[in-house]
Amino acid sequence: MEKSIKKFWPVFILPTLAAFIIGFIWPFIWGIGLSFCKFTTVKNVQFVGLDNYFKIWQDNTFVHAFVFTTAFTIVSTVLINVLGFTLALLLTRHVRGTNIFRTVYFMPNLIGGVVLGYIWQTLLNGLLTVLEKPLITLNATYGFWGIVILMCWQQIGYMMIIYIAGLQNVPTDLIEAARIDGATSRQVLTRVKIPMVMPSITICTFLTLTNSFKLFDQNLSLTGGEPAKASQMLALNIYDTFYARSGAQWKGIGQAKAVVFFLAVVVIALIQLRLTRSKEVQQ
Repeated sequence: MEKSIKKFWPVFILPTLAAFIIGFIWPFIWGIGLSFCKFTTVKNVQFVGLDNYFKIWQDNTFVHAFVFTTAFTIVSTVLINVLGFTLALLLTRHVRGTNIFRTVYFMPNLIGGVVLGYIWQTLLNGLLTVLEKPLITLNATYGFWGIVILMCWQQIGYMMIIYIAGLQNVPTDLIEAARIDGATSRQVLTRVKIPMVMPSITICTFLTLTNSFKLFDQNLSLTGGEPAKASQMLALNIYDTFYARSGAQWKGIGQAKAVVFFLAVVVIALIQLRLTRSKEVQQ
């Protein structure tokens, strides 16, 4: 078997590698190059240097979207992980019917983002109408919390499953030893369980952080960036710049925004991974 693998490994690897290069690496490199250009099509390109990168910071919609997205990411990341971990704690106490609850909590993650956005738009607008408040597309604050609620409802169950796997992997000997030494339930949680599930916390924080920062379809279907792009997040702002604005200069600016967006997500994710991994405990 090992000789066959060594002999025929290119047959299995090269097609996937070629598809990855054609479908991701080359378009990514080409996109970086276009961010330094003004263009209408990839064959009608005029090099403008760093001009596009200077212009994106003069676009007030981009700056607002950056701040809006950062605030949303912080709030949603904290809420999703705290609530997901809390549910995981409750569902690992050998209570009858826990498997049913796990399935129910996980099901929202199976619904597509666009469909989920329209569903919650209907629900939230109905509630706001009953309360005689402005609709979600007429108030940026309601739009912000609407996206937070939607994201939490979709992601909490998924993160809960990861936290349950981490909690079930905590050695019972450690918990029993801590209780014998007189540790309270809170001390067992903070001194034993949380340090031992730090790998799960690392994964869940990474997923919620990156998913929140690059959210697009839920933002598009729930608020569409309204009112007046006040609830527009970064991904939707980039899409709007590239496709909704006329003029050759806007496509280059849209590409520059995409590169800045990519670098921001990578830097934030790497910082988060470094911080959380440094607190992981080896079993």
